[in-house]
Amino acid sequence: MEWRTLLSDRRAREGSHRQRSADLRSEFEKDYHRIIGSASFRRLQDKTQVFPLDKSDFIRTRLTHSLEVSSLGKSLGQNIGENILKYRRNSGFTPQMKEDISHILECAGLIHDIGNPPFGHFGETAIREWFAKNLPGLAFRGRPVEEMLSEQMKQDLLHFEGNAQALRLVTKLHYLVDEHGMNLTYSLLNTIIKYPVSSVEINEESGNIKDKKMGYYLADEEIFRSVTEATGAGNRRHPLTFILEAADDLAYKTADIEDAFVKGFITYYILERELEPLQRQNPQSPFRPLDKLHQLYERGIGRGVSDPESYAVKNWIVSAQGFLISCATFGFTSNYDRIMAGTFCHDLFYGTFGEKLMDLLGDMAYRYVFSSMAIYKMEVSESPILNDLMDKLVHAVLYFDTEEPQDTIDKRVVSFISDNYKNAYKLQSAGKTEEEKLYLRLLLVTDYVCGMTDSYAKRLYQEMNGMI
Repeated sequence: MEWRTLLSDRRAREGSHRQRSADLRSEFEKDYHRIIGSASFRRLQDKTQVFPLDKSDFIRTRLTHSLEVSSLGKSLGQNIGENILKYRRNSGFTPQMKEDISHILECAGLIHDIGNPPFGHFGETAIREWFAKNLPGLAFRGRPVEEMLSEQMKQDLLHFEGNAQALRLVTKLHYLVDEHGMNLTYSLLNTIIKYPVSSVEINEESGNIKDKKMGYYLADEEIFRSVTEATGAGNRRHPLTFILEAADDLAYKTADIEDAFVKGFITYYILERELEPLQRQNPQSPFRPLDKLHQLYERGIGRGVSDPESYAVKNWIVSAQGFLISCATFGFTSNYDRIMAGTFCHDLFYGTFGEKLMDLLGDMAYRYVFSSMAIYKMEVSESPILNDLMDKLVHAVLYFDTEEPQDTIDKRVVSFISDNYKNAYKLQSAGKTEEEKLYLRLLLVTDYVCGMTDSYAKRLYQEMNGMI
């Protein structure tokens, strides 16, 4: 892969004024303004990161998480770009390319979670499980829906994925000017495709990180091919995707610990206990996590802060982030040739001093937060909301846009769906077979559900069931 094509500023729709425009912004800087001005981006302020419908103004939402990923991605891009220039790792790499990389990653951080449904990762699981449970029982004009759909269509539904939905949303569903959505640059679109495989190509046992999940729906294969051909990445991961993923992992794994501390799931003493064996097992690491926590605690006492434990934990998070940024930078630059050849199979922390710390932070979040009684209770309360919405919406769209009569309630339920999504469906379904249209109508449901905020999903569920 070559940076000259990887940093393609091509768009699905090119502006006629592009050559003579007085706008001095690069195409990637223009992407930034398209994103932050969009309703889809604003909705992230009311979507769950870890704690659904939390009333605290400290706890992160998808919006604040995305801003943090954007900032970390930009910083990593600057570090890595400067390293490529300084050590002349690529003779064709220019200072302008370094700037472009930083802008692309800044934008990618903003939209990497834009396709996620309400209620966080639990929402993704709930949608997948709904299809696994209900798809076998669906019928259309007396025919089993499963028999009408191709294997890839079925697997798209069974492996529903927020990453694939993000690509779909920004390229088709954000209907502002035309059918090209936000009409973002191809290099940015390629960066957010974490898994450049279809739902029938998923292989969790391959040992290659790019094969773990689905990266695009069959309905969006054409834009996927256009993007990856223009950048030259093909079915390989775009190099900037590794950096985006590192920024995302770094942001949420450190932030989850901080949010868990503020919510009382993790204490200073729990963190101290967890860090002790990690430090003992990694004597060569330049970052001594337990020593740093103790040092910050003593500093807090010396400064007379009212809560030295809180002071230590929050400042430790900042120190850990700085260390992990350097680890991710090293992970990219030390594997540069393999990443550019498309043969590197791991994340950027693999084999670095930061790998075990990242593993521990993720494991702590799972043990103390995600598998806690409080989170389980939240998820149990969210499950009927998503299941009921899926029940009603799928029933309503089965005969939408067909010659079959719809009953009164189904017509009203379909009317709730955004015109943007219905317009996108009509554009995509033109000239398609009955089976393809049915598949697109099922995607219309997931499009609508994924566009909901947590509060809207809860309110719509209550309104449709006479609870308000």
